[in-house]
Amino acid sequence: MAAPMRVFVLLFNARTENEGIHTIQIGDRNTVLMFESEDDATRFALMLEAQDFPAPTLEAMDVEDIQEFCNSADYDCELIEEGMLAMPPETSVEETDWQANAPKPEISDIDRIRRQLEGLL
Repeated sequence: MAAPMRVFVLLFNARTENEGIHTIQIGDRNTVLMFESEDDATRFALMLEAQDFPAPTLEAMDVEDIQEFCNSADYDCELIEEGMLAMPPETSVEETDWQANAPKPEISDIDRIRRQLEGLL
């Protein structure tokens, strides 16, 4: 059995609770770009930074894992083959599902009380 194909995707706040994957919007659909080449993914990331995006992290993943994620999130995905010059859109969405400096969600009163009670044990 052949090894799964590895692709590169762009993540923001990689390996944090506020991790987000870069998508482009085509019509009303979010599309995850899967780069075949690490160099092409790096070039795209640098172009995003030039448009004042936060610096993304390149993450190598199995293409099947990305496709599974996209299916569960109702996103599309597109393979950017080596040498295809992918360009970020000239405009970006005003609001994202992910925020660079999103505050951590506040702990509800019930969680706070539960933690206090657990501390007494």
